[in-house]
Amino acid sequence: MLFSTARKPILIIDDSETIRQQVRDILVEAGYDVLEACDGQAGMETIDAKPSLAMVICDVNMPRMDGLQFLEKYRASNRVSPLPVVMLTTARCPEEISKAKRLGARGWIVKPFHPDRLVATVNWIAGNRS
Repeated sequence: MLFSTARKPILIIDDSETIRQQVRDILVEAGYDVLEACDGQAGMETIDAKPSLAMVICDVNMPRMDGLQFLEKYRASNRVSPLPVVMLTTARCPEEISKAKRLGARGWIVKPFHPDRLVATVNWIAGNRS
């Protein structure tokens, strides 16, 4: 696949290095630059340091600051143009899904995931529908 320099980086927030590597490898193959953070706190710091992101892919269950806490803090930060966030998690709890949506999550992908679904979701939400 050809690399498009117009594509902004995607931030992956997950405490599992293995999951971050899987997602990174899939998205790099699809032509994206990828940044990584090990929890919601590190994710917030990355967003502050790299404002040119296209979107965030975030786990729910993480130490220090979990994905739902990340969504709450990010939403409360009152950014002018908030990044779209997709949750990528093993959690299937309807209450968590509902809360994530109320907090602004644009999607919910359950692990294990199919690489084509991940890329299609990222392309759609990041605006690279070609």
